[in-house]
Amino acid sequence: MTRSAVLSKREAGAEWCWTSLMELNAYDKCPTLTQEERTALQALAESRRRWGDDGPEDGQQIQAAFRRLLEPLEDALAVIPGNRSNDDYKDMAAAALLRACQREQCAFWGWSQETWRRILGSTQAQFFRENRLLVDGSGRQYMIAAAYLLDCFRQVRLLGNFDRVALARKVFGDEAVEAALQPVQEALSGWGYAAAQNTALMSTVCEALLLNQSPYLHDLTAEDLEVFRCGCSESRRALLYQLSKALAALGFLDQPLGIAGPNPAADTGQQAAQDDIHPEWVRWVQRWESASTLAQTTRRCMRTALLKAGRWLQACHPEVTSPAQWGRELAASYVAAVDRMRAGDYVGPRANGPMHERQPLSPRAKDTYLSALRVFFADCQVWGWIPRSFDPWHAFATPRSVKALIGPAPRTIASDIWARLLWAGLNLTAQDLSCTKSYPLEFVRALAIVWLFAGLRSDEIVRLRVGCIRWQAADVTIRGTGETLPRDAVCLLDVPVNKTGAAFTKPVDPVVGEAIAAWEQVRPAQPRFPDRKTGEPVHFVFCYRARPLRPEYINRRLIPMLCRKADVPMADARGPITSHRARATIASQLFNARKPMSLSELQAWLGHRSPATTQNYVALEPTRLAKAYAEAGYLARNVRAIEVLIDQDAVKSSAAAAGQPWRYYDLGHGLCSYEFFEQCPHRMACPRCDFYQPRESSLGHLLEAQSNLLRLLQEMPLTKEERAAVDGDLVALNRLIARLADQPTPSGQTPTELRQCAACPC
Repeated sequence: MTRSAVLSKREAGAEWCWTSLMELNAYDKCPTLTQEERTALQALAESRRRWGDDGPEDGQQIQAAFRRLLEPLEDALAVIPGNRSNDDYKDMAAAALLRACQREQCAFWGWSQETWRRILGSTQAQFFRENRLLVDGSGRQYMIAAAYLLDCFRQVRLLGNFDRVALARKVFGDEAVEAALQPVQEALSGWGYAAAQNTALMSTVCEALLLNQSPYLHDLTAEDLEVFRCGCSESRRALLYQLSKALAALGFLDQPLGIAGPNPAADTGQQAAQDDIHPEWVRWVQRWESASTLAQTTRRCMRTALLKAGRWLQACHPEVTSPAQWGRELAASYVAAVDRMRAGDYVGPRANGPMHERQPLSPRAKDTYLSALRVFFADCQVWGWIPRSFDPWHAFATPRSVKALIGPAPRTIASDIWARLLWAGLNLTAQDLSCTKSYPLEFVRALAIVWLFAGLRSDEIVRLRVGCIRWQAADVTIRGTGETLPRDAVCLLDVPVNKTGAAFTKPVDPVVGEAIAAWEQVRPAQPRFPDRKTGEPVHFVFCYRARPLRPEYINRRLIPMLCRKADVPMADARGPITSHRARATIASQLFNARKPMSLSELQAWLGHRSPATTQNYVALEPTRLAKAYAEAGYLARNVRAIEVLIDQDAVKSSAAAAGQPWRYYDLGHGLCSYEFFEQCPHRMACPRCDFYQPRESSLGHLLEAQSNLLRLLQEMPLTKEERAAVDGDLVALNRLIARLADQPTPSGQTPTELRQCAACPC
């Protein structure tokens, strides 16, 4: 039912402003009892029957004595609709109230709110203890209704659990209550609220009408609902939030209430700051926060950092209370203080956590605190609030030693764990939703598939719009390869505006499109909500019961559910499994695929503005890194093997012990018997010293002919010059020969001397 349908009752002549049918000014409201009333009430209290023990005539005499008290009760009870079967309950209620007047020795007109609460009972048990056995639970309803109609007691919330809908019907009438309940119920049912929840919701609606003292929905304001929501239970707060959504949809409220009601104790930002920070600094922080255009979460994070700086000022420099008093020297002191801070330093008095385990701040935390000061002072200077006495971007720069510790660290999820999570998301059943019953199976399944396959941020997932999936409309031929993609082979996902760029379209796996389409087919019609980034009203895909999905749901509900189904831990060596780790995992797997995406392609798919940001999401898999390392041939490039000949006969005959060579290094053109061949600088360009034996010599032939010759391979590391010579660089080889020309060989002569001896004819 729409607002126009509700308001049509007014055009039909229905009374618009509700007023009680009771003429309260016509009654004698004197709280003091007369002597005759006291006597009659005493006789009534002592009797075991409702109106006396001596029959109807005696009862009529007693009633005549306190007619001043009985008449308004009878008039109020007569206003309550009902048949003759209810007259007994009305009579019971009137008698119980008159007996209470005798106990209190005061007319009900003079009872305090606490007295009314005690007599009507904050619980059913207390009511029976107070009124004994002369009235039952139905009689209690009529007593409450009479007190409400006589404007004696209307704080129905103080009376505990009872049927609010029945009381509202007694007070306002069946037609008025039905006219208020029907549009609310229709609006919420159309958004997907289950019919089983309507009982509690209708009770909340009637309680709001009773507290507002009007049966008309248009009389309820946001301020009234906020007041009603304070102090009630969590479940009642949620129901009042649902009521506000229905009233906003019907046009009676400009917008629904916030999800959480006002809780001053929880808002410790400014109040806690008053205790240990100079008020002047707090006013500057509040002034900057009200003028900044940063996102709300960013402002809240920066406010925490600025208040920490204020506590540091109060402890170390109490004379500084304004940003205008800061200079380069004070900024340098604060940078040094942040570099030495520990977790728990300069926090509010209400901060929670184990204060005895104060670990040093992480490098990212230090950079966050300094970044907040940079932005704060830069804004104050640009806006003309303080003079430009120093450059905040240079004065509060993060030290290089801290920056060096902050680098790309994509927290990818291990492939085996990720595969099990994929299986869990693809095989969700209704039994898996025991902890997430607030959403249908199609909703949760589509959300899980998007998180597992689309590679989106959590903020982008919850802001996807209805119709965000598009399929390829016709066959497409790929240029260069000639391959043809059939119709509906490519699924395109429209990604909304994000924190780094404008809206864009990306290809995703068809399973994503199928899951979203399955949810959209059963999705109840939902109202539009403003997009947090653009402000335009849109239809969100993940919206149910007129409430868009919150990003926290993915980490708090969806991921734990998938981990339970997949039987994997909720944390690994890199930390807890969060929504953003899926984005890094998908990006790394696309980069490490058999036919990987290039960095520029991955940048476009992720929606990054800079390729440097994309590199923070990409991590080479260990298997691919090991393959690349093996193909690089580092060991083979820097280490070479040389064949070694072992003369076993020389070793066995003790000739080796006498000094005869027994180990020879095969140089190809000859053999070298120098035992420390690894340390010989001439090993790559042998100048043929005394340890050299040509292969054509008699010793060379003799060794080749031996049957007891052991051939081995020995690896030797090469220098840079030797490696170049081995790789075939003739220039490098000539340069090596020239450098070693005057360096002695193992036999004592230099290569130059050996060449001169070889050239001498004698």
